[in-house]
Amino acid sequence: MTSRNPRDSRLRLVSPRPLAAAPRAVTQRRTRRPAPRPPEGTPPPAELARMARTGLADAARVARWADAALRPGRDGANPDGKGTLSDATAERAAADLGLTPSQVRAHWDTARLAGLIEVHGDSARPGWRLRAWNRDDSAVLRGWVALFDAWSLAYPEPVDREPAAVAEVVSAMPQVLSFLQLSAGPVPMEQLLDLLEQRVTELRTERCEIPYGPQSEAAPEVGPDAAAVADAPLAPLLDWALHALASVGALTCADGQATLTPLGSWAVWVKLEQICVAAQSPAGNIEQNAEGMLRGCAQLRPNAARAEYRAWLAARPVGSAVTELLDAARGDDALTRGLAFEALRVVGAPAEPDVRAVAEETSLRPYALLWLAEHDGHDPEDAHEVLTREEATWLWVDTAAAVADHGEAPLLVRHLESAVQPTVPALLDEVRAVGHPRTVQVLVALAAAHPDPALAKAVRRAAFQVHTGGS
Repeated sequence: MTSRNPRDSRLRLVSPRPLAAAPRAVTQRRTRRPAPRPPEGTPPPAELARMARTGLADAARVARWADAALRPGRDGANPDGKGTLSDATAERAAADLGLTPSQVRAHWDTARLAGLIEVHGDSARPGWRLRAWNRDDSAVLRGWVALFDAWSLAYPEPVDREPAAVAEVVSAMPQVLSFLQLSAGPVPMEQLLDLLEQRVTELRTERCEIPYGPQSEAAPEVGPDAAAVADAPLAPLLDWALHALASVGALTCADGQATLTPLGSWAVWVKLEQICVAAQSPAGNIEQNAEGMLRGCAQLRPNAARAEYRAWLAARPVGSAVTELLDAARGDDALTRGLAFEALRVVGAPAEPDVRAVAEETSLRPYALLWLAEHDGHDPEDAHEVLTREEATWLWVDTAAAVADHGEAPLLVRHLESAVQPTVPALLDEVRAVGHPRTVQVLVALAAAHPDPALAKAVRRAAFQVHTGGS
């Protein structure tokens, strides 16, 4: 029972847990979609991972050398914001590894694209995949898929071609790859070129670059740049794209034909399966931006919300999705902030560098630290132990703000029990000191909701003192 004397008011101690990890009042029976099977003839995951390790062996070797010899994150990269190796470092690595400096640079770039090395500003450090490389097949396959997604960066693009034409080919290649995957065998270059030309024409039509109907004499002429793009032959660009995909191990080119490798066929199937998942969005939030999607998920049950996160994520590149979720988390709505990190839990390991990077932002730090603790293997029930007392108090206020804005009064009263402080006066003192921008509103809402008049009076007094800057 709560005492009517606020000086002696004790809180029942419970494990402090963020709103996202709190027990749910209602559970939902999940309707499981049957696990999709890859096409017949696809090697098992262990064999695919072996192929990926073989293809990325040199990149992993350079990454391990950098980890041991340069301590990436301090002096393993030039301070140019790109994480490129200095000439001296490349020569040193070449001497140690029996490679040429140009080979070292190429393998370094591959390691970055595969997530074996992570670049933050002007510094580099070992990626989480490098740590798991020998023991986790899923980490290896995710690394290879990341390289596959970045195929256009892995091979120098033609310098004598218009950048807009190159961009069109990059946008059209998923359809070409899908055709290769469905063909399940060699496809002549002429057939691929015809398909590429059709797809590029569709892209231009979607952008309304092809005029419709009669044109007046006064109509503006197509600019020289646009005309150059439209007239650019696509055969050299197709040749570049196929060689770029071959350089990452996705396909082979020989005798005027292209054939997907087992890894390439599997990766294209994974992408097609993601599109199918995206098309099954239960609540129809796929087309929304991150904030709109999260708001749409606010009233969903946990399992339904996670299904919606998966569908939304499957419809966009991981990197841009993570950036969008973190931008939404920086907003004023505390509930959106909590849900953003729930969606980031669905993303999993690929979000780790970005989450770690925002751990110094005051409003995101408690959420980021909890996310990282769970990612590193802490039990969600115990993850709160990584927070300092101040960080836990800040999170308590932020969660209370979410409850005050979107929940009911009884839930706000129950939230009082999750505070780390053993007494109400201690809680009020630390809440006032933590400086959360919603402190006044939270205390006013709590005072209005609490049934104990004496406690409500103490909370109102604290709200007034925070508002006026008094003590």
